[in-house]
Amino acid sequence: MKRLLLPLGTLLLAGFTLTASAQQTAVDFFENGIGKSKSGDFTGALQAFSMAITMNPENAPSYYNRGLAKANLKDHRGAILDYDRAIELNGKDAMAYLSRGVSKSKQEDHRAALLDFSRAIELNPDDPQAYYNRGVSRSRIDQYRGALADFTKTLELDPANVQVYYARGITKQKLNDFSSSLADFTKVIDMTPKRSQAYAGRGVSKVELNDFTGAIADLNKAIELSPEDAESFFYRGFAKGKLEEYKGALADYDRSIALKKDNYKAYYGRGFCRSKLGDQKGALLDFTQSIDMNNTNSDTKVVYNTRVTRPILDNLRNRVQDRDRINELSPERSEAYFSRGVSKNKQGDQKGAIADLSKSIELNPTYAEAYFSRGLIKSAQGDQRGAITDCNDAIKLNPRYGEAFYVRGLIKYSLGDENSGCLDLSKAGEMGYSPAYKVISDICN
Repeated sequence: MKRLLLPLGTLLLAGFTLTASAQQTAVDFFENGIGKSKSGDFTGALQAFSMAITMNPENAPSYYNRGLAKANLKDHRGAILDYDRAIELNGKDAMAYLSRGVSKSKQEDHRAALLDFSRAIELNPDDPQAYYNRGVSRSRIDQYRGALADFTKTLELDPANVQVYYARGITKQKLNDFSSSLADFTKVIDMTPKRSQAYAGRGVSKVELNDFTGAIADLNKAIELSPEDAESFFYRGFAKGKLEEYKGALADYDRSIALKKDNYKAYYGRGFCRSKLGDQKGALLDFTQSIDMNNTNSDTKVVYNTRVTRPILDNLRNRVQDRDRINELSPERSEAYFSRGVSKNKQGDQKGAIADLSKSIELNPTYAEAYFSRGLIKSAQGDQRGAITDCNDAIKLNPRYGEAFYVRGLIKYSLGDENSGCLDLSKAGEMGYSPAYKVISDICN
């Protein structure tokens, strides 16, 4: 079995097992995919693994490795579908469960990810990465004690993993075990002295333990290493306030607010310092801001607003090129109507363009390009449902029509159907329409 380390966490490329029925070309495509993955050409790797799957659709490693390629392109929905198939074909592959769990966690589906990580641990109980990933998922759904146990197990298996010491320290803070967290943050600092988050974490724990002088020393270092960290300024201001250094605290609260304007606690702290320094008018303004901002943060309902608004949809859709290629003219001349419709659209005559494209479809109901081009125009006119219908027909006629999957995905996403839209974009990329991966990276993660 051939294994290869990829940039995506610690996931490995699985080896290709040649079955008796597999053709040599399937092996060639698979090996080509391995090579492209090694060089970071994940789009090329995806296409190679797709060809291997076409030649031998029952080989689990092909699906697994294509899933890894998609995951590296941030297409986690598409990756999950490939991992599903890999697991159907080989339910004992711990790496497939681990990889699927990673992609599920990237989609914020932490409970489902937790189940995959648990299955990976059952199959390979000595893999520290699976315990670490499960600990992260548990912490995301507030299962802090379970997360703590997982992080501790990870360190038993991999005691040099600095990232896990930091995660365990944060988890101990969540459990109010500030005293014990100090050792974990100190370990991180010893191993990586330039890591600002470790100083900040230790400083926060010292604040909670009332060691304000020690906290200030740690937070000074955190700010030196990361001067844009609003939280470090906030906690340093709090510690200075506790030591009655109100002028210094005021300056820290000013900086914290400048970096993070929605921290109502910082307004409260600054108001307190202003009051102590005799600026009652300023203190009242800050206290009022703290009260109003807190109410806004806790009571205002979040209204969904898709990231693909109508102007963005128009911009992304309009980048798709018409498939207006010279074809042999059939007796019914549907190709001529099609080309004339495309030309009319380019001249701004959308009504005339749709009439010609509809006539082209009437004369040749299997003309996938005509459906797709008409769908583009309908979308530009705001008829998104009609555009989806035309894309559906184009895809039925040509199941490998990457541009049609792409446009349909954009429209579905813009109408609020994010999951289905992103799956269509994934399919577009799988069919070779590579611009889909830029959109997936921007909106599907």
